[in-house]
Amino acid sequence: MRVALLGCGVVGSQVVRLLHEQADDLAARIGAPLELAGVAVRRLGRKRDSEVDPSLLTTDAEALVARDDVDIVVEVIGGIEPARSLMLAALADGKAIVTANKALLAEDGATVHGAAKRHGGDLYYEASVAGAIPLLRPLRESLAGDRVRRVLGIVNGTTNYILDKMDTTGASFTDALEEAQSLGYAEADPTADVEGFDAAAKAAILAGLAFHTRVTAADVHREGITEITATDVASAKAMGYVIKLLAICARSDDGRSVGVRVHPAMIPRTHPLAGVREAYNAVFVEAESAGQLMFYGKGAGGAPTASAVLGDIVAVARNRIAGVHGPQESTYADLAVHPMGETVTRYHVSLDVADKPGVLATVAEIFAKHDVSIRIVRQEGHGDDAQLVLVTHRATDAALSATISGLRELDIVRDVTSVMRVEGEESS
Repeated sequence: MRVALLGCGVVGSQVVRLLHEQADDLAARIGAPLELAGVAVRRLGRKRDSEVDPSLLTTDAEALVARDDVDIVVEVIGGIEPARSLMLAALADGKAIVTANKALLAEDGATVHGAAKRHGGDLYYEASVAGAIPLLRPLRESLAGDRVRRVLGIVNGTTNYILDKMDTTGASFTDALEEAQSLGYAEADPTADVEGFDAAAKAAILAGLAFHTRVTAADVHREGITEITATDVASAKAMGYVIKLLAICARSDDGRSVGVRVHPAMIPRTHPLAGVREAYNAVFVEAESAGQLMFYGKGAGGAPTASAVLGDIVAVARNRIAGVHGPQESTYADLAVHPMGETVTRYHVSLDVADKPGVLATVAEIFAKHDVSIRIVRQEGHGDDAQLVLVTHRATDAALSATISGLRELDIVRDVTSVMRVEGEESS
């Protein structure tokens, strides 16, 4: 089986290393040796993390993909183009695709999946979500006989590291981000991570597999963590919660629609996801028959992601030798993706209020007016430092938004200092 590798950066160089170091084992598992046919790179002279035979390097990715002696194309360059065009060309030529490209799959997965179906080619992408954690294949294959109700997870290591440091050390967002960058957990431009774009792409892929419905990144409600303050984290800790950036994919109670969202949320410290530290990832899956499952491990990095890539290479190589194909995209359910305003959850609300009699009654009246009931309430501070902290029962996002608008109109409410969703209590 001859492999063309597109990209030789952090992940690609580790794929090359593993192909060399584990050559005998891989050949035994597949039933045929794997041979690297070529490696497409942007610049030939760049220093790389692992030894790559210079004769294999090329800047002509199109010619490499078009070669008749290539069986499997591995794409780890990322982005939309030229990755999409190269994958489509490879599939049209009857080649199998292994990719880690979450952005392309979330934005235009329909095109790539459609090409795979038309040309009878395999498209495997375990490495696109949660790095080394075996997650997509269990959703696509192991749970194919079950009905998934909900997927709740930490799928971005950068944001988890930042929030973990804010929780354990009391650091500000800025200080925690700088530490993450110094350790290589965050890019120089961390926008994709801290604003939730990376997690939203992964949520779209997870939802599509879990609910047999095509979901794109545009369908995902997205909020980042840049507005989270040390005060928010401390307040959550005082109430027995921890703040995490969560990807949440959930089937509606009537089963006719799904909600897909990424946002910071408070979860009880008794929940399995609360103990996920540093830059680790974890995904909590709830299915009707299987019950509650949790997948945990390294969600990023060259070697962990390359491990997932190699697993897919073995799978598609076995398929080609056996003359069969892996499962194609499953979208038969075609469920609607309901808007965020219809999503029901709990909320934590902090108000900067005047410290005088009747404040709580007036605030409670606004909540009641919009059919949002209060579960917990407490006052922090006195005088100019008075804060009213409330946790609601379950309510729609639209109802809570109307409540917040009503609170802002009250003279006794100087500011709405924090609004955060509360998740995971039913699974703690």
